[in-house]
Amino acid sequence: MSALVYFGFHALNGELGLVGRAAIERQVMDLETELQVLIDERQGLHARVTLLRSESLNPDMVDERARLNLNLAHANDLTIMRSSMDLRH
Repeated sequence: MSALVYFGFHALNGELGLVGRAAIERQVMDLETELQVLIDERQGLHARVTLLRSESLNPDMVDERARLNLNLAHANDLTIMRSSMDLRH
């Protein structure tokens, strides 16, 4: 009789019992959500890396983006300074 009570208790409340199963299912759902976020992030990074391949690069566009991000200009560049008022229109 005590063995039946013991196994019955653990079937309901044990780590792998009915209560534990709900916790495991919740953990699986959380991990699947995290996996989807990581898959989406990886796909975004893969798309960005694909743009860096030599056959898809436009040297002029790379130069323009580098200058914009680094806030640099070449000595032979013509620079036109605009006030913030001009940028609103």
